[in-house]
Amino acid sequence: MTTLAQTTARAKTTTAPQRVRWRLSGRIASAVAIVIAVLWTTPTFGLLLSSLRPEDQIKTTGWWTFFADPQLTLENYREVLFGTSSSSGQMMSFLINSVVITVPSVLFPLALAAFAAYALAWLPFRGREWIYIGVFALQIVPLQMSLVPLLSFFSQGVEIFGLQLSPAWNLEGPARFIQVWFAHTCFALPLGIFLLHNFMSELPGELMEAARVDGASHGVILRKIVLPLVLPALATFAIFQFLWVWNDLLVGLIFAGGTPDSAPMTVRLAQMAGTRGNEWQRLTAGAFVSVIIPLTVFLSMQRYFVRGLLAGSVKG
Repeated sequence: MTTLAQTTARAKTTTAPQRVRWRLSGRIASAVAIVIAVLWTTPTFGLLLSSLRPEDQIKTTGWWTFFADPQLTLENYREVLFGTSSSSGQMMSFLINSVVITVPSVLFPLALAAFAAYALAWLPFRGREWIYIGVFALQIVPLQMSLVPLLSFFSQGVEIFGLQLSPAWNLEGPARFIQVWFAHTCFALPLGIFLLHNFMSELPGELMEAARVDGASHGVILRKIVLPLVLPALATFAIFQFLWVWNDLLVGLIFAGGTPDSAPMTVRLAQMAGTRGNEWQRLTAGAFVSVIIPLTVFLSMQRYFVRGLLAGSVKG
């Protein structure tokens, strides 16, 4: 039997991360995790079953009655994705718009935040600390406060890459997406710079000094040393930004308009229930379609995401 003295000695020799890992791997913690996982996934499972049920059953019975009278159909998905009705179908074009909006809205702030974070972490210049404090303070500014000034900024006729920007409904071609990319990039930079700066500033200074002694420029150091080491942080921010932009309704509705030419999928989901809310059965298939792509992105980058959240959280 283990004596009290042995238990105390073992507790003193183990580090804090080891004690936390031991507690989280116990039977009680595992049972609690399983219960939480089941409760968390039950609504999603019900949504999937409802999206495969006929319309009359969706409106009259709950999804749990599927097991007593199982009936499956893909009519809901066909109507939502490829239907000709302006109130029920045409979601495929909005889905493509969401992809076109989301991917650049993730890549642009990711690149700009990486450059800015490296400069604030490793380039000595006057006022660096005050700039970092200002970037941190921008995170507490509500998004809604920035919409009107930014929309007024675009309405004055801004030219970017030779394209004259105006309200989205007056634009054609790629220009109709530029201002929504610009808006999402502006709103994402404070969090991106703050997150990446915290990771980059924890890198060993001796590593940077050795690279500079070997003649490496700041561009080489950033590309070949810093970015590979902070890859978990980059993936974490990319996932957060992807989910934020993909699920956004307010920014997409204001800056991309509400037409199939430029509006994201969230705008279509808001319109799909009908003017009186009596066609809500379409939302089951539409919502599940909107979940597939972000779920795939998260699962493919999950290992980087977990490493990015835990990196630097404990020491020892």
